[in-house]
Amino acid sequence: MPESQSSQPAESASASAAGSSAATSNGLKVGMKPRHLVMMSLGSAIGAGLFVGSGAGVQAAGPAVLISYVVAGLIVIFVMRALGELVAADPNPGAFSHYAGKAMGPAAAFAVGALWWVQLCLVVAAEATAAAQIAASHIPAVPQWVIALAIMLVFTAINLTTSGSFGEFEFWFSLIKVAFVVLFVVLGAAYLFGWTPAEPPAQLFADGFMPTGISGIAAGLLVVAFAFGGIEIVAVAAAETANPERSVSQAIKTIVWRILFLYIGSVAIIVLVLPWTDDRLAESPFVAVLETAGLPFIASLLAAVIVIALLSSMNANIYGASRMSFSMSQRSMLPRGLGRTNRRGVPVPAVLATSAFGFVAVALNYFWAAEVLGVLLNIVGSTLIVTWVATLVSQIVLRRRAEAAGQSLPLRMWGYPRLSWVTLAGIAVIIGLGLTVESVRFQIVGTLIFVIALYLIGIVVTKRHPNAKV
Repeated sequence: MPESQSSQPAESASASAAGSSAATSNGLKVGMKPRHLVMMSLGSAIGAGLFVGSGAGVQAAGPAVLISYVVAGLIVIFVMRALGELVAADPNPGAFSHYAGKAMGPAAAFAVGALWWVQLCLVVAAEATAAAQIAASHIPAVPQWVIALAIMLVFTAINLTTSGSFGEFEFWFSLIKVAFVVLFVVLGAAYLFGWTPAEPPAQLFADGFMPTGISGIAAGLLVVAFAFGGIEIVAVAAAETANPERSVSQAIKTIVWRILFLYIGSVAIIVLVLPWTDDRLAESPFVAVLETAGLPFIASLLAAVIVIALLSSMNANIYGASRMSFSMSQRSMLPRGLGRTNRRGVPVPAVLATSAFGFVAVALNYFWAAEVLGVLLNIVGSTLIVTWVATLVSQIVLRRRAEAAGQSLPLRMWGYPRLSWVTLAGIAVIIGLGLTVESVRFQIVGTLIFVIALYLIGIVVTKRHPNAKV
C-alpha cells in the first residue's frame, strides 16, 4: 500500500464516524468549507457542457433539446440523491469507485474509478480547449495552442495549493459564472419581451418543435449528459470538507435544483432566440443570443466571463480527477507514487498526472484546433452514463445491506427501492435510443468495450495486489 508523507491510508469505516479526522487519515487535509463544496460542484457542472455543448445539443435536436434536458435532469436529480445517501454514510475520496467496490468487488472498483478518472481528464482537456478557442477569437494574434498551454500551466499550479486555498479560489470563480448565467437568462427574457434594442423574433420554432424527430432527441442526450457532468464531484470533495455528513446532505439538497434552473432556463432562452440551424450555435450560443438581442457590447464583455466559467470548471475537474487517482493508488489499484501527498496534504503526483491529459490537448490544439472540442464532447457523454449506473447499483446493494444490519443513514434515497430501479430503467431507455443513432451507437459500444476491458484489467490488478482495498 502506498505511503503518504503525512499519514496512513484511509479507512473507510472511520470516514463516517470520525468526520474531519478521517479526512486526514490518508494524507489529505480538511480545508474546504460547506460553501466551497456547493460552489465547486456548481463550478464543475457549469462549463463547456453548457456554454458550448448546449449549442451542439440544439443543432442535434432543435428546440426539442429541452426534452433531452428535462429527461437527463430528472435522472441526474435521482442519481445525485442516491449518491448523497452513499456519501453521507461513508465519505471517501474514492467516491463511486469505493462504493462500487463495496457493492460489487475490487474489479468493479477499479473499472469505475479508472473510467471516471479518464473521463474527467478528457473533460479537463475539453474545458482548456473551449476556453482557448473563445479567447483566441478575441485575440487572434495569439495562437489557440499558446493560450491552451498558458491555461494548463496556471491551473495546474492552482491545484498544487492547499485544499482550503483551492476551495476559496473556486468559490469566487464559480460565483462569477453563476451570476453570469442568471444575468444571461434575465437579458434573454428582456429581449423576448421587447425590452432590448433589437426586435424580438417574429415567429418561434419556424421549423417546428421537433425538426429532427426522436432521433434528434436521442442524439442530443449524450451531449446533454456531458453538460450535467461534474456535479458528482461533491462526492469526491466530501473527504476534505469539515463535517462531511452534514455538508454533503446540505449540498445534495440544494445543488441539483440550482443546476436545473440555470441549465434549463438558459437553454430555453437559446432555443427561443436562435434558429436551430444558426451556425453560431457551434461556437458560442450565449454570445450569439446577446448579439441577436442587440447587446453586442455586453456580449463582448460576457465572452470573458464565459472563459472564466470554463476555467473554473476545468479547475474543479483537475481537483476531482487527481483525488480519484490518489484514492485508487492508496488502494493499490494505480502506481504507488500517485498516492503520496506533500506536507500540506496535496497529492502532487496525482495532480500532475491528471494535468498531463490537458497538456496533450495543447498539442492537439496545435494540429487540429477546430476539431478537438467536438471529439472530446462526444467521447465523454457515454462514460458519464456508466458512472450513473454504477452509482445506482451500488446504492441499491449497500442500502439493502444497511437495512439488514439496522444501520441508521444520515440521508436517504427517495422512494427506495422503486425510484432507484425506475431511474436505472430511464438510463436504459437513453441507451436504447442512443443505439438507434449511428454516431451515438459508436460511442456507446466503444464505451462498453472500454468498461469491459477495464474490468478485466481490474481483475488482474487486484489479484496481483492481494492487499488492494475497495
